[in-house]
Amino acid sequence: MITPVLLSGGSGTRLWPLSRKSYPKQFVPLVGDETLFQASARRLSGAGFAVPLVLTNADFRFIVTEQLGAIGIDPGAVLIEPEGRNTAPAVLAAALWLEQADPDGLMLVAPSDHVVPDAAAFRAAVEIGRAAAEAGKLVTFGITPDRAETGYGYLELGERLDPGAPRLMDLVRFVEKPDAASAAEMVATGRHLWNAGIFLFSVRAIIDAFKAHAPELVGPVGDAVAKGRADLGFHRLDPAAWATVEDISIDYAVMERAGNLAVVPFAAGWSDLGGWDAVWRESGPNGDGVATAGNATAIDCHNTLLRSEDENLEVVGLGLEGIIAVAMPDAVLIAHKDRAQEVKAAVTALKAKNARQAESFPRDHRPWGWFESLVIGERFQVKRIVVHPGAALSLQSHHHRAEHWIVVHGTAKVTIEDRVDLVSENQSIYIPLGQKHRLENPGKLPMVLIEVQTGSYLGEDDIIRYEDVYARD
Repeated sequence: MITPVLLSGGSGTRLWPLSRKSYPKQFVPLVGDETLFQASARRLSGAGFAVPLVLTNADFRFIVTEQLGAIGIDPGAVLIEPEGRNTAPAVLAAALWLEQADPDGLMLVAPSDHVVPDAAAFRAAVEIGRAAAEAGKLVTFGITPDRAETGYGYLELGERLDPGAPRLMDLVRFVEKPDAASAAEMVATGRHLWNAGIFLFSVRAIIDAFKAHAPELVGPVGDAVAKGRADLGFHRLDPAAWATVEDISIDYAVMERAGNLAVVPFAAGWSDLGGWDAVWRESGPNGDGVATAGNATAIDCHNTLLRSEDENLEVVGLGLEGIIAVAMPDAVLIAHKDRAQEVKAAVTALKAKNARQAESFPRDHRPWGWFESLVIGERFQVKRIVVHPGAALSLQSHHHRAEHWIVVHGTAKVTIEDRVDLVSENQSIYIPLGQKHRLENPGKLPMVLIEVQTGSYLGEDDIIRYEDVYARD
């Protein structure tokens, strides 16, 4: 069995405004109905695969389990990184965790925000690399390029490792992201592949590689795993030990220094969706090069992407050429397609002016469901709150606000001090300022309510938690 190791950190700023720090691109359905994370997990499931091991941060831990549960995949272990430390520490932590159960098992490391349309072809490529990985090779998967791309690193191919396995090649070296002329030259030779950052190796082989080429990581990462603590269904890596770990990629730390490398070329379609131009390509533009999503209409447009991410908002393009337009409820991006890689500059500019849209998503996801602000005014705020079946908010109180709850779908179980009420559709209840209260959904369908807050201060930090099933502070 191969254990998939899904890397689920990162902020995806080049796909702003749909991808933000609080809810990055891997959790968004950018192409198709499933999110990139769900599609990645499904691609690496089934015969020959164990349940996945996921590495993510504390903010996304419940999103990970919720999205896996929605597609019927057991989440297995979820390791929580106290802070981002790049791919080398993450991969080593995963290997040390898996070593406890099977030091000779195989692990397949993959980012969770890539698009691979042909899942069967990818699984076949993994099978090609299996024997080499079992023999101690560090196997990577390179993408056959269809253009001279300067946004990717490259892999230089050597000779076939095994005459009986024509698609398993020796890997000569890693090549940094090139300039346009170098990229064109490498593609023309046919001896270079894009570096997809996907790896297959045995647990023992990769730990040995770290000991040989990056021994400075082994102690601190080992301490972070060993001194970590269980938190509900998750394992939090130890923050103190993790803080001493170097921020470095697995390419720099190990792969570029190792000699036991192999590569499997993959030509069945792949994208890391590194920008809106990539989303445009993967969205299947029509004969005029136009791709649309949501409530979007293109009139006499060419080579253009139009997306509406709000069911109540219509996006209309008229006479556009080479334009990307993405509309969210709280932000709109309009950019020339040739400058798609510069979108992160917009995020930097918004941060400089302290705009919440730079990092915060309009819909705030929580372990129990989500909420979004509908109207904010002086001394009042109106929210829509959705609570998952069987879920409950913490027992809490507020210093500065009272709340009115109106149930519009389902039934709410409401605790206020020592009183418990069931509030059905079209009914409401009032929570006075300062009183302990809890909201629960006892039903089997999502429960929706409208919350009207009134008071002198309406910030999310005006909360005192007394009990919380999700062990939040």
